[in-house]
Amino acid sequence: MTIYQLKIKLLSDTTFGRGDGVAGLIDQEVEHDPSGFPYLRGRTLKGLLSEECDNLIAVLPPEIRSEWENFACILFGTPGSVQGTIASMHVGDACLPDDLREAVAFQIKKKTLTTTEVLDSLTTIRRQTAINSETGIADKGSLRSFRVAIRELEFKADLLFETQPSQEILSVLGVGTLALRRIGSGRNRGRGYVRCTLHDDSGVEITQSYISLLGKIQEKSA
Repeated sequence: MTIYQLKIKLLSDTTFGRGDGVAGLIDQEVEHDPSGFPYLRGRTLKGLLSEECDNLIAVLPPEIRSEWENFACILFGTPGSVQGTIASMHVGDACLPDDLREAVAFQIKKKTLTTTEVLDSLTTIRRQTAINSETGIADKGSLRSFRVAIRELEFKADLLFETQPSQEILSVLGVGTLALRRIGSGRNRGRGYVRCTLHDDSGVEITQSYISLLGKIQEKSA
């Protein structure tokens, strides 16, 4: 098995939306584990990467587009996948560094920290309201609160392959990684701005090592 890593650095406050809130406290809670650490689900991350790759491949010349669409299908799989069309890559959850989580988990076990304290130290609550364009006054009942993971945090997700991926597959993954700049809820309101990098199993960054291959299938085949 070959393992690559995707690192995500938050450049702005980000909400890994859980789809629900806490009654009387917050309208939208951030996704977090039992210890209070925010994280991004692997399935969500995979979908975001796939969307970015699809958008980039869609602008390739028609005569080579289908070949690169096939590489993307190999990498991400296809909806309703069966054996033979299942994704070659499994995306793990994007989490904070292992050593930090282990150290904090130990403190929680010793009862010197609580999960609420952990969550509060890594997140904050933001509020926003809708302004009436005619009156310039906040619309009644429009105040909403949401929890965000604070900027500068760095998350890491393992990308697992049963076999060594080809350079073309790594090219697709690289351009998707480079293009992924917004994640989470509120992406159109200034939240969720990120920088993503791809690393090999030795920790060496390879984000741009293969992206020049994208769209060059015909040149290689000639």
